Amino acid sequence: MFVSEDLQVNAQGHLTIGGQDTVELAKQYGTPLYVMDEDLIRKHCRSFKQSMDKFYQGKGLVCYASKAFSCKAIYRVMQEEGLGVDVVSGGELYTAMQTGFDSSKICFHGNNKTTEELQMALDYQVGRIIVDNIYELHQLEQMCQEQGKTARIMFRIKPGVDAHTHNFIRTGQIDSKFGLSLETGEAMEAVKEALQCKSLHLCGLHCHIGSQILDTNGFEAAAEVMMQFIATIQKELHITIEELNLGGGFGICYTEQDDPIPYEQYMEAVSKVIHRCSEEYGVPQPFILIEPGRSIVAPAGITLYTVGGKKVIPNIRTYVSIDGGMCDNPRYILYQSAYDAIVANKADQPKDTKVTIAGKCCESGDLIGENMPLQACEPGDIIAVCATGAYNYSMSSNYNRLQKPAVVFVKDGTSRVVVKRETLEDLVRNDCE
Repeated sequence: MFVSEDLQVNAQGHLTIGGQDTVELAKQYGTPLYVMDEDLIRKHCRSFKQSMDKFYQGKGLVCYASKAFSCKAIYRVMQEEGLGVDVVSGGELYTAMQTGFDSSKICFHGNNKTTEELQMALDYQVGRIIVDNIYELHQLEQMCQEQGKTARIMFRIKPGVDAHTHNFIRTGQIDSKFGLSLETGEAMEAVKEALQCKSLHLCGLHCHIGSQILDTNGFEAAAEVMMQFIATIQKELHITIEELNLGGGFGICYTEQDDPIPYEQYMEAVSKVIHRCSEEYGVPQPFILIEPGRSIVAPAGITLYTVGGKKVIPNIRTYVSIDGGMCDNPRYILYQSAYDAIVANKADQPKDTKVTIAGKCCESGDLIGENMPLQACEPGDIIAVCATGAYNYSMSSNYNRLQKPAVVFVKDGTSRVVVKRETLEDLVRNDCE
């Protein structure tokens, strides 16, 4: 009935998440409200970790891609579950380190890291800096030499694989702002230059082909390409690449039209390619890293809204307005991303209407979705939009000077605020007199 396993209907006909009544959560904490099931997040972490242990004999590390959802609480969960993390900015790195996160398990990404961010990475002694370009390579080498430090690096490689996803979230092809190209010889030249850098240790290679991928074909192709490159490096340069980071991008179920396969099947399919290529090309099996983000947190989250105005335009559409919108979920205006929605206080009733859910921002494109099946709703009802645990809070904004919602975790029959709702005072805090 629902796109996520943690959603149910209770005896009052209300939607529940992790056993908590969403209508009561809306009353207690207000709306808009992000709600995330911590138990389900931890379950997903363990699923990936167990698959890594099973298919790579424990010779690997699952790194949560924290751009999907970043706050102190989520870094604490990842630390407790034994995962590493992938960060893409000084802000994410700083947040992780404020929780005492094990910096040796941090991968620092970014196609244009600033000098200040690289310095943070060196100061915190992050485990792996994913170098995106030659300029960054030389800048990092110079910084290390001047400070008497050594950094472990990986190169981000474009494997030339089409991920069969939205053009805006495809990152593995040659025409991408990310990484170094194999086809042009750029990647091999970067490897050669890295070997001349006395303060840098090239420990591995990284690739990422895209996001919301619902089959294994692209992942398998990328793994083969990367293993071939590792074999070429070994043959031509006589060095062994110790680690291979295969990125993330595992798809989830946003609506009934999505049909993702179990994460373990991704892991098993790709591991077979790694093992086969290792034997066929005569290279040691590298230490494997993966970076799931959306697949860990998105299904565990929902966003609750209160219905305001309702406009019926005969023979055209019905608009249902909510007290949030593109400021707390910009994915529809960016990607036309599809979602499932439920009237939380009428969850036991049939979805016998079609509506366009409209946000409150002063933008005509501020929608959550168009022609969405929904229970008949009226002002004051609570709407839950499902699978919003990733790229909602993390992409939220203060457009129209709206305050960002609170984030609440539910776990073991209790709820707690992990990110406070912004106040009006927060909005003017950095304004100068």
